[in-house]
Amino acid sequence: MNWQEFTALLILATVMTFSPGPNNTMSTALGANHGFKRALPFVCAVPVGWGALLTVCTFGLGALVLAVPLLSWAIKLVGVAYLLWLAGKIARSRQLGEADATRLKITFWQGAALQFVNIKAWMLALAIVSGWIAGRGDPGLRFAVVLPVMLFFAFASNLSYALAGSLLRDWLSGPKGTGRRLIWFNRGMAAVLVVTAIWMLFI
Repeated sequence: MNWQEFTALLILATVMTFSPGPNNTMSTALGANHGFKRALPFVCAVPVGWGALLTVCTFGLGALVLAVPLLSWAIKLVGVAYLLWLAGKIARSRQLGEADATRLKITFWQGAALQFVNIKAWMLALAIVSGWIAGRGDPGLRFAVVLPVMLFFAFASNLSYALAGSLLRDWLSGPKGTGRRLIWFNRGMAAVLVVTAIWMLFI
């Protein structure tokens, strides 16, 4: 993996893991409602579940993508379309999403299992497999590089959102809950996401 590919991976990992989504929303809600320590089991569950999802995609769907080039393009196009759609949603977002209060008490294994029904996690895993692992001459080595990077970002992003929820929830919402302080952050993340989507079309 050359430095351009690794840099692109870091950009995608940063934008996709730190942008608002089901995991970050839940981490924020747990931190805000139950405190930072109570949010830690879920924070740790996310990388465990997502790592399992990436592994399944790499050794199952990745082989299928390698055998059927048309499927690779289909996954890539769907992934790009999803990233662009997500960029639009992020750019228009003014506040962190509210989690269902009845689901705030979640176990470690429930948090890990959540990754397998998280569309954002599926699309990210498929995008990484098709763009960085499948069809390359050294897929095993690439997987060994990609997996710890993504586990780190999954953990770091949810840890950050849990901290934000427990310490800065009101401040991030802005004056009178307008969410003004999140607007420019979200627009910046959306712009980087668009650039990453365009880059994916040419890899």
